[in-house]
Amino acid sequence: MSHDDFPTDHPAVVTCGLPYANGDLHIGHLRTYVGGDVYARALERLGQQTAFVSGSDMHGTPVAVNAEQAGVSPEAFALDWHEQYAETFPKFNVEFDNYGHTHDETNTAVTQQLVRDLDEAGHLYEKEIMVAYDPIDDQYLPDRYVEGTCPYCGAHARGDECDEGCQRHLEPGEIDDPVSTISGNPAEYRERTHTFFAVSAFADYLADFLDRLEGTANAQNQPREWIEQGLQDWCITRDMEWGIDLPGGEATESPRGGGEAADSQDLVLYVWVDAPIEYISSTKQYTERVGPDAFDWETAWLEGASDDHPDGGEIVHVIGRDIIQHHTIFWPAMLAATDHAEPRAVMASGFVTLGGKGFSTSRDRAVWADEYLDEGFHPDPLRYYLATNGGFQQDVDFSWEKFRDRVNTELVGTVGNFLYRSLLFAHRNYESTPIAETTSETVADRIDEAIADVEAAVNDYSVRALGDAVTRLARFGNEYIQRNEPWSLVDDDPEAARQVVHDCVALAKAIAVLFEPIAPEKCERVWDQLGEDGSVHDVTVEAAREPPTGALTEPTELFEKIDDDRVEALNEKLESRVAAAEPDDEPADPAGDDPADDEPTDDDAAGDDPAADTDESMPDIDPITDDRISFDDFQALDLRVGRIETAAPIDGADDLLRLRVDLGVETRTIVAGLKGLHAVDDLPDTRVVVVANMEKAELFGVESNGMVLAAGEEADLLTTHEDAPPGTKVL
Repeated sequence: MSHDDFPTDHPAVVTCGLPYANGDLHIGHLRTYVGGDVYARALERLGQQTAFVSGSDMHGTPVAVNAEQAGVSPEAFALDWHEQYAETFPKFNVEFDNYGHTHDETNTAVTQQLVRDLDEAGHLYEKEIMVAYDPIDDQYLPDRYVEGTCPYCGAHARGDECDEGCQRHLEPGEIDDPVSTISGNPAEYRERTHTFFAVSAFADYLADFLDRLEGTANAQNQPREWIEQGLQDWCITRDMEWGIDLPGGEATESPRGGGEAADSQDLVLYVWVDAPIEYISSTKQYTERVGPDAFDWETAWLEGASDDHPDGGEIVHVIGRDIIQHHTIFWPAMLAATDHAEPRAVMASGFVTLGGKGFSTSRDRAVWADEYLDEGFHPDPLRYYLATNGGFQQDVDFSWEKFRDRVNTELVGTVGNFLYRSLLFAHRNYESTPIAETTSETVADRIDEAIADVEAAVNDYSVRALGDAVTRLARFGNEYIQRNEPWSLVDDDPEAARQVVHDCVALAKAIAVLFEPIAPEKCERVWDQLGEDGSVHDVTVEAAREPPTGALTEPTELFEKIDDDRVEALNEKLESRVAAAEPDDEPADPAGDDPADDEPTDDDAAGDDPAADTDESMPDIDPITDDRISFDDFQALDLRVGRIETAAPIDGADDLLRLRVDLGVETRTIVAGLKGLHAVDDLPDTRVVVVANMEKAELFGVESNGMVLAAGEEADLLTTHEDAPPGTKVL
């Protein structure tokens, strides 16, 4: 591993948290998988050798219980879901280099060997602990099927995590007043001998590791609290039959005491042992398929496996934020204890809500992955929405209205509009690429700037910035073609027209290359329309600088506009489905869902937040972001009181008004989306708050020099309580 800017000469492995093989995928689950795919593709665009891997998480109590209810074996039950996931991901252009599962021979062997290595290095010991037991049903209860009171904060908690209170990981036997979530029976504790991993011995290492860790701020900061509170050793075995068997061998007795050695045949490894090890196993399977010359899993994962890369490769984990602890405490400790490469970065996403409320699988309150496709939508617009709607660690709220607005404004109105109009004009007037001496300096510089933005986004672990870089480039293209009017130059100045159209086609080629990580299928279509050789999936960012040379074909519009009637129909369908799923004998906001709904899916890669899953009383507002900014960042915003002098509609724009705003020291033109939300004649003399140092933008031919702040979809204008004079700074 290095901490050099990408691309490096170390092999990179990008992983996504494993989906739990226990139910259908919805668009909330897709956020991390789309984010991981976007990031892996972007690394490859930079020329980074990259393997993108994941797999299905097959083990755990919910699989065993649901399989029994279905009358099939746990293996058959989980394999069925695994095969569905393996078929679903490519439908959303999520293309893993290898997608395995935790129950296959490779992961079983790698997991058991790694546990043996932990044991031989003296990091495992046996200890008698109190395990929850249902005396009525004569059943030991793994922690995921116990609930009670958190011993640390007193909140209601699951057996493995205080999910409603302090968020602390709980070991078996810690929870107070245990109750079986399977039967509802009060549980009691019985003494059992289990195997522990001495995580506490790695506290100093982990503190240093977090100082080195890259990625999102939540993945770097949350684990520090757990280290400061004092790490507890980790029980890595469970009383179950379904899972990977604890390998034979004598673990040492705990220095704090212990009992007789456990019979390893009575125990399986905790699902959170074998789940992350699947990252290694899946990479190994990829190497076995393509050969070590194409990608060497040992060089990537094993310290000292390569003289050139003694510390291993660039490991980047893309996960949901509810499994940060597992990826920044338990997993790196396991890797360090067994001489594996430590992760370079952890990108932890926020959750996805639906119309301001949590997804609820038991109430069918979700937009299912298959449902999205069955409605006839293309996968790339959803990829764009999930990747660019807020910072990666922020919560994202999905609604059909917001999806429509992003698609219609940014994909149809900006990116698609530029590509279609420029390529159509070029094809109709020149049939093939209009060859000029070279791309103009202005356009070449703007393409270089977009490439630099993409490179910065990759090194900042920002998939949103990747998309923003391309939409800005397309916006520049629209302004460039509008400003130069090649249709007016064709007859009057043919050479100038040829240069302008060549520049526009060069911009289209650059967009196809740089937008490929987010919209791979659509960009391949643009590549074909450009007549370029090979596939856009195989080129690097350098291709964006190369002038277009292909024979153009007649383009078609890239993205489809979503009508208001369509959104209304989709909302009615969702509301009807939720109403049909609502139990007749329960209140609208029951205390909890089926426990299987709350089983984390990766365990939980997808961000199907258990707390959000049952909270139907949340107000219809966006979640507050965890993505904090510094005071210096806030001070960089120049917020001023303004007074609207005039307001007028803009020809051709459905929602926009041209405002003249007095800022005290000057009067500016600002374009604002207030049409239809405010009476135009009532706006003059209104006090507003303006972002005065916002980058200028051209909208429908009008240069906007600032941004007027408003709240919510009704655009409630931010104003002042008293009549602060125009130009007053907002502090």
